[in-house]
Amino acid sequence: MNTKLLKHSFIIVSGILFINKTEAQMFISPNSSVYVSNEVVFIKKELELNAASSDFYLRKDAQLLQGSAVASANKGLGKLSVYQEGSVNNFQYNYWCSPVGGAVGTTGNSPFGVTQLMDVATSTTSNAPTILASSNYNGTASPLAIAPYWIWKLPGSAPSWVFVGAGNTLNAGEGFTMKGTAGTNATTVDGVQNNAGSKQRYDFRGKPNDGTIAIPVAVGQYTLTGNPYPSAIDLSAFLVSATNSTGIAYFWEQDKTVNSHYIADYKGGYGAYSPLGGSGNGVYTPATFYSYDGSGNQVTTTGTGGTYERRFSPIGQGFMIEGTVAGSVSMQNIFRVFVKEGTANLSNFEKMATNSKTNKSNFLAKIPSVSGYDYTTVNTTPAPQIRLNALLNGKGVRQIVLAFVPDATDGIDAAMDAASTSDNAEADMYFVLDKKEFVIDAVKFDIDKKIPLGFKNTKSANYKISVKEIINFTESDKVYLHDKVANTYVDIKDSFYELILPAGVNNSQFEITFKGGATLGVDAVKNESFLMYINNTVKNLTISNPLQKELVSCSLYDILGKLIFTKKDLGSETNYSFSTSNLSDGIYIAKLTTNENTGFSQKIIVKN
Repeated sequence: MNTKLLKHSFIIVSGILFINKTEAQMFISPNSSVYVSNEVVFIKKELELNAASSDFYLRKDAQLLQGSAVASANKGLGKLSVYQEGSVNNFQYNYWCSPVGGAVGTTGNSPFGVTQLMDVATSTTSNAPTILASSNYNGTASPLAIAPYWIWKLPGSAPSWVFVGAGNTLNAGEGFTMKGTAGTNATTVDGVQNNAGSKQRYDFRGKPNDGTIAIPVAVGQYTLTGNPYPSAIDLSAFLVSATNSTGIAYFWEQDKTVNSHYIADYKGGYGAYSPLGGSGNGVYTPATFYSYDGSGNQVTTTGTGGTYERRFSPIGQGFMIEGTVAGSVSMQNIFRVFVKEGTANLSNFEKMATNSKTNKSNFLAKIPSVSGYDYTTVNTTPAPQIRLNALLNGKGVRQIVLAFVPDATDGIDAAMDAASTSDNAEADMYFVLDKKEFVIDAVKFDIDKKIPLGFKNTKSANYKISVKEIINFTESDKVYLHDKVANTYVDIKDSFYELILPAGVNNSQFEITFKGGATLGVDAVKNESFLMYINNTVKNLTISNPLQKELVSCSLYDILGKLIFTKKDLGSETNYSFSTSNLSDGIYIAKLTTNENTGFSQKIIVKN
């Protein structure tokens, strides 16, 4: 189409619109609107929202893709409108990146201001938010009121957080923090409530961002950025191409049970997403939650976050990247895809994900994209991996992931290995690569491989280490924690191993192996000495002791290593039974200790 698309009426786009000619563009004239529901619109070049009365509505997961390979040529005083929901209340942060800028007539992307976040009224109308005074820290849902005190950015051009508030703007590609709202808002449009509680919906209105966007980065410094377009992006493809960064994205998560504005009360941390060099879904390891002192320094581990699908980043999502050189990384239209938000589509703003299959064929469905990449060739089977948990001082959990990738090396691989964001926390566990700390380690599997495991703690600390989950990995039946000083091997696949380490850094004593040597503790009693099973029908744990060994204790732990109960001085009976009726469904570890100071452990699954 070589002429402008002129319409003077309300347009409902009911199909997928692709405009492929070299000079194609879209023009929305004064007093005209385009309304797109549940579909994608593709424009080869620029969009002109000619007048303040020119509107473009994206509704029910509708998205806009644009195909220019250069800087944005979008212009006009009109507005594109697209919704996105947050996931927190007025005490916690979401990280955002706006898909629109200011509605100014000049060509190109324009800065975004918080006053452009509107309160949804109907499918085409929204109300301006109330911008609270800087002394008011609590946004509200009905009517929408925003507390600008919590709006900050972390650009690559600055060494620390920069206040944005309501009086300043953000460039395209600059992410920002913002706390949610208190209360609820019953207004419902397109079947979605504005705020059912800790889920504030915002209407982003302005000129849509488009084209190549330079995101400044600096060596060893984190930059808050995100998806800057009114469409999903292939986050994996972006990270692999972002060669001036580590190629890893970090996502903030926060304990939503903590309702306080004081930093000393915060509990939160960063989950890490690795695209594994662009293969499949990539890998995400959940955040370890820390408490913080009044200056924002990590102190004690307090919990863990969720596991999410991150291959595709939905509209409005913000995340951190770490620079490796002084320069910039490029967000480009070729990363834009039409993927609706949801776990099954490998796209989560913040909804719990599972490791279940997302497609019956184990391959992605056809995905409309600017790049034209054939996504049906992408295998969605999760990468072979071992997830290790460490319960730290009986409180929070650190989860790290060992992923097996044929192209990986034993060194640091960009867009594969994810560095830890932990600073001076009370206790932490990590993989050691080139004397640095990592929470995701991608390696090529070898049965003789030895994976260095490190620990650091500011004072004496207790660690309970176990295999949380093994996914699509069958090359070894055992996973050992090798203590090189004591020269002992503990199989942590079906149990956990407890360590008490003095204050300091220990990066050389321990490693993960797949071959054992002199075993310790739970390996000392042969499995045939005991028969242990869960009877979910009558809700009890049954233990058979045919050799009538004298049992000192039977202890039950959850999968994280937290003690549920201990029964002591059990004698040498042939059978024992313990009730499990008060337990939640899940995986547990039962451990037996004999009078010979040897033990036997087994994972059991409770289904009540």
